[in-house]
Amino acid sequence: MFNDMKDFLKNIIFSRLFVLIILFIVMFTVLIQKLFVLQIVNGESYVDNFELKIKKERTLPSTRGCIYDRNGNLLAYNELAYSVTIEDTYESGTGKNAAINDTIYRACKMIEKNGDKVIDEFHIYLDTKGEFEFSVEGTQLLRFLADVYGRTKTSELKYNERNATPKQVIEYLGGTKKFEVGAYENPEDRKSNFIVGKDMTDAELLQIITIRYAISTNSYQKYLFTTIAKDVNEKTVAAIMENKDVLQGLNISEDTLRRYNDALYFSHILGYTGNVSTDELAELSKENDSYTMTDMVGKAGIEQVLETELQGKKGKEVLYVDNLGRVKETSERVEPVAGNDLYLTIDKDLQKAVYNLVEQKLAGILVDKIDNIKEISNEGVTSSKIRIPIDDVYYAILNNNIVDIDHFGESDAKPYEKEIYTKFIDKQNRALSALVTELQETATPYNQLATEMQVYESYITTMLSSSNYGVLLDSEIDKTDEVYLAWKDETISLKEYLEYAIAENWIDISKFQLETQYSDSAQIYDELISYIDTNLRKDNGFSKKLYRYMLRDNEIYGKEICMTMFEQKAIYGTSNEKEALESGGITPYNFMMDKISKLEITPAQLALDPCSASCVVTSTNGEVLACVSYPGYDNNRLANSIDADYYNDLRSDMSLPLYDYATQQRTAPGSTFKMISSVCGLEEGVIGLGDIIQCKGIYETIVPSPKCWIYPQGTHGDLDVVGAIKNSCNYFFYEVGYRLSTDPLGKYNAELGLNRLAKYADMFGLSEKSGIEIVENDPKVSDELPVLSAIGQGTNNYTTIGMARYLTTVANSGTCYNLSILDKLTDSKGNLLQDYTPNVRNQVSIQDSTWSAVHRGMRAVVENMATYDDMPIAVAGKTGTAQEKTTRANHAWFVGYAPYDQPEIVVTTRIAFGYTSANSAQLSKDVFKYYFNLEDKTTLLSGEATQSDGTIIQD
Repeated sequence: MFNDMKDFLKNIIFSRLFVLIILFIVMFTVLIQKLFVLQIVNGESYVDNFELKIKKERTLPSTRGCIYDRNGNLLAYNELAYSVTIEDTYESGTGKNAAINDTIYRACKMIEKNGDKVIDEFHIYLDTKGEFEFSVEGTQLLRFLADVYGRTKTSELKYNERNATPKQVIEYLGGTKKFEVGAYENPEDRKSNFIVGKDMTDAELLQIITIRYAISTNSYQKYLFTTIAKDVNEKTVAAIMENKDVLQGLNISEDTLRRYNDALYFSHILGYTGNVSTDELAELSKENDSYTMTDMVGKAGIEQVLETELQGKKGKEVLYVDNLGRVKETSERVEPVAGNDLYLTIDKDLQKAVYNLVEQKLAGILVDKIDNIKEISNEGVTSSKIRIPIDDVYYAILNNNIVDIDHFGESDAKPYEKEIYTKFIDKQNRALSALVTELQETATPYNQLATEMQVYESYITTMLSSSNYGVLLDSEIDKTDEVYLAWKDETISLKEYLEYAIAENWIDISKFQLETQYSDSAQIYDELISYIDTNLRKDNGFSKKLYRYMLRDNEIYGKEICMTMFEQKAIYGTSNEKEALESGGITPYNFMMDKISKLEITPAQLALDPCSASCVVTSTNGEVLACVSYPGYDNNRLANSIDADYYNDLRSDMSLPLYDYATQQRTAPGSTFKMISSVCGLEEGVIGLGDIIQCKGIYETIVPSPKCWIYPQGTHGDLDVVGAIKNSCNYFFYEVGYRLSTDPLGKYNAELGLNRLAKYADMFGLSEKSGIEIVENDPKVSDELPVLSAIGQGTNNYTTIGMARYLTTVANSGTCYNLSILDKLTDSKGNLLQDYTPNVRNQVSIQDSTWSAVHRGMRAVVENMATYDDMPIAVAGKTGTAQEKTTRANHAWFVGYAPYDQPEIVVTTRIAFGYTSANSAQLSKDVFKYYFNLEDKTTLLSGEATQSDGTIIQD
């Protein structure tokens, strides 16, 4: 009985003790939770259901402002899209790299399976031969290498890092020191050799490294997502969401993508957006510290110039994440504020029309200049009369990648592709055999080689110095060395030069497969020859050199090349056209002329002279109504996530579509400069309005004695300043230049003349950039040869936009504006924030009689041109021809304004290598017609080549 009571009491005690222990644990847990809740207030963490949650803050991107033309037409906007992102939530350890690489690999396969594209924004790409290549060079390449190797400054790069090849960079990033993309030779032994890219293709290796590199740039700041693919479709979204549980860190996020309407016409003005670079981030952060490495910023054009106005203000939200960084809760959301909207002075319809008129005119010039002959000698022919042989056109199809020559050797190549490729391999073997013989045995001095072999050897030295294949180290070469100078003078053989380069350690032997690092010079030279042979066989540029000579020697024919365009679907063509070409019903020459005339093959595609032009239309109050650079490009394919293949195509395009010919190309202005010389001569008193100067053809006052453009066909006779402008008499303006250079004592002083001309060039705005808000090259006012400078030669060099400011000042008789393409800035609700009315730079204060002489002279120029006989409104203008090389066509200028009595617009046109200024005058006439509605617009914009009227102006 007693024992039972004892047991009973013991049970009660233990039971109560157990309850007390439980109560203590509960109270302790509540206390701990309260402590963590207190930590929330202090911005740290808390425990919820025994799960630690850490408080973090994340920024929310703002929506970029839109861009409109002057009439409210939308040019740039944002579009909602879905992106695939990855967040580095992986635990550190030996298995982290393998885990994250596997996730990326599987995600990429899902994305591509559903028809979407993985990002490829990396400065290394795979070329058409499957070789790794850099997509940047120079300073950009060094900055990239510094980022790869973790150097703050490019000057800190070690020798092997600075000279690393693309493949070596890939090996480094894919190796165990970085991302471990590959596998160990023995998977069970981490001490065994690690093989970069093991069991994957080079494309898959590059894909993973690209994404890992992007993730690494965000590693300094957690909870930032790295984008794997943008603008993905619903199938990809579904696939990723279904596999989120097994693909750690992967997610689908809503995103806004930048889109551009009428991209081809506005690409140089608008530019595009893209991921911020290291240098851009450093610069932007000086004004706004909210920028991060994940931001999309303006990379070119107005998008870049007005980045801070368009960007908007970021929002933020509070995140609660677990100890692995996974988001569990969000709160305290502050919405972002949209960027400001921008309106341009550009007229969308005018911009598009001028672009199309330019293309039509260039096509017309080509049609006029192409002859049905294999080769033409233009030696001794004036630059305005150079002709183009049809073989140059056939070669252009290959040379500027209208067809893909690499596809000729693919398994799915079509009959004509295969036929050409078979002939090509034979030519390649013969050419390389001859080169190897030269390098091993013959050693012919360069200046004694046949032209074809000189072309090949020059290509070799260029290749050996390039960033991708480079083994010839320019930084190590002694430019004063006698052997180097002999090579430059073309008096020794390439064999002698390269053997000497090895002896002097100008060759980087680390890129060769040598048995030992102490190999002798003969072994190194043999390896160099092998290196040259191997790389030339897969080098696209060298292949094109071979094709050039195959055409010359009738090893391939125009018909075969034209047929490959059908086989590769490079052109639009009917089955009847194809059959006629193949059967001989139409000649290859007539076929090509028809395609060029119909703009089915464009001047830009052919990249023959002329393939580029620029035209600027301004109002007389300094607003830019059109700023056309031909050719353009599709900035949609560079925005957001750059299309690497397209970008590399643009970079290799010989018509240079990324180059803004309106704001960056500088050439001599030719005779369009003569209005400044006239004003300078009149205002400085070296000529008077009634003074007569007799043109004698050759200006013998100086030696060498320059000639007037009309000589020896005749002379202009007696001219006053109005007649000199009308006839563009070089002799008259030589004399003006000489008088400007003559001091009061009658002594010739070149500096005096140059300073006087420079003073008036400055008055008309030619000494500074035009004021336009996009990237523009500095002008160059002539600083030598005042007599020649007076006719627009000397060292005068100006952009089309700079010349537009000069002519706008002439047209309005003296108000020199800082030109602008900006109209106004509003907030997202339409409230005006800023009005960008062009600022007056200066006033040109000269006599009314001087203005009258200039205007009358310019009006007489146009009245003297048959091209303008049928114009219903009066136009004043000036032509100009500028020679750059005797072997190429002249640059063709026309500057003009209309109506003559009350100027409204100014048109400034330059056709680079456009033969004669008559072509620019004809193009400008069409621009005036379009603007003033003087001809049916569908007739003007026919979509076909605008034929030349045959006029040649040689001023």
